[in-house]
Amino acid sequence: MIQHPGGFWRRLLGNLLDAIIIGIPIGILGYILTGDTEGNFFTKLLNFLYYLIVPVVWLGYTVGKRIVGVRIVKVGGGKVGLGAMFLRTFVSGLVYVVTLGIGLIVSAFMVGLREDKRAIHDLIAGTYVTTDRPHL
Repeated sequence: MIQHPGGFWRRLLGNLLDAIIIGIPIGILGYILTGDTEGNFFTKLLNFLYYLIVPVVWLGYTVGKRIVGVRIVKVGGGKVGLGAMFLRTFVSGLVYVVTLGIGLIVSAFMVGLREDKRAIHDLIAGTYVTTDRPHL
């Protein structure tokens, strides 16, 4: 059951904060270690691992999502695992690439217009973003 879904602006701000707080330092580290300024494999791998692992070990939060007060959960309300996060990050990323970004635009509209605020990556992974705090 989907309860208290996180809306478009909150999710967008969380993603922007992740890009600034995590993405920029990873990019700088990648440049220092490899000398490559254009999305080297090291930088892409660290970003992928961040979005794959951090929500699993931190109750659905990333740094940006934690700041804005939303987190990723399974549709049944349970914690996300590596499988769900792999589907959410890698498989849905492939969908967005294959559709030349059109899928990403459709996802933005889905989050803005659907009552449950689920994007394509949420549907693929069986997840949603909620404002509910975790039950410890």
